[in-house]
Amino acid sequence: MTGDIEQTSRVRFPGLSPRAYEHPADRGALAVLRAVPGIGPILQAVAGAFTERGERLLQVASSIRVGPKQYPNINRLRLEVAATLDIEPVPDVYIERAAEAYAGTYGIDQPFIVLSTGLVELLDYDGLRFVIGHEMGHAKSGHALYATILRRLLGLQQSLGWMPAGYLAMRAIIAALYEWQRKTELTCDRAGLLASQDPQAALRVHVALAGGMDVSEVDTGEFLAQAKEYQEVEDIRDSLLKLLHTERRSHPLAVVRAAELQKWAASEEYRSILTGEYPRREDDSPSSNFTEDIKSAAKSYKESMANSTDPLIKVINEVGEAVAGTAGKVWSKFAPNGAAE
Repeated sequence: MTGDIEQTSRVRFPGLSPRAYEHPADRGALAVLRAVPGIGPILQAVAGAFTERGERLLQVASSIRVGPKQYPNINRLRLEVAATLDIEPVPDVYIERAAEAYAGTYGIDQPFIVLSTGLVELLDYDGLRFVIGHEMGHAKSGHALYATILRRLLGLQQSLGWMPAGYLAMRAIIAALYEWQRKTELTCDRAGLLASQDPQAALRVHVALAGGMDVSEVDTGEFLAQAKEYQEVEDIRDSLLKLLHTERRSHPLAVVRAAELQKWAASEEYRSILTGEYPRREDDSPSSNFTEDIKSAAKSYKESMANSTDPLIKVINEVGEAVAGTAGKVWSKFAPNGAAE
């Protein structure tokens, strides 16, 4: 960790609803995920079978909890990010020893954040502000519940191997959770950007995580050009390889993820949030939001399909758009009066 904490005044977002920054494919994927047959009882059973108490106790016993007397500068970042994104109570942050650079948000009732020493040593304070904002985005959007359940289902998967039907059902749910989780990373990169309000700092983090040992030696224009090269393949064989590369990943590929955030940083949507035009929590209404989420997801798939030359991605996006559209029609038919408007 290098450099000093920047003193720049940042815009705060009182009453910020997570809908202000959530990627439409994240909301749509979660809506579809909840519609998977049997997932409700399974999630309830798994959530009820475990508590986060053990996970939190493990961090207390094996890592360093950030506070006024322990990593005080990171604690200052923690408090500033929470104030910027209007998050209360402020999630605890723990630093654990690991050479690998990573961060995670865990727990259900009281989410907490874990940063590895490898990550802290790799990034400057501006980068850590972005990462902490990213992780607090997970907490604010309620991602910790499903992320925690995914980890628990992965642990249970092997024990169900002797039950073919149970194993296949578990695989389907795990695949749906993985797809949703990849979308949440795009959402929370946006939360990180709102916390830092510095697109270049966010880009430096993505460069570092992709392999940039000395960011000054990496041309960011060339780095982002790699994303265009990856996305514009026209050979179906490359498309299948891309699908295999991402099938079991919890995060999008680093270069593609960086390009996605920089695109949002240049959007009118991001600029509007900075000027105070954003959805507030007080206006959230789950019943009416469902249809909006599905429509936004369908629009996102359609735009992705229009901008991609990848033949397989076009097919996947066509399916995603169709599923989202069908889900919206079904909801509008059975929703309470006025809920689908």
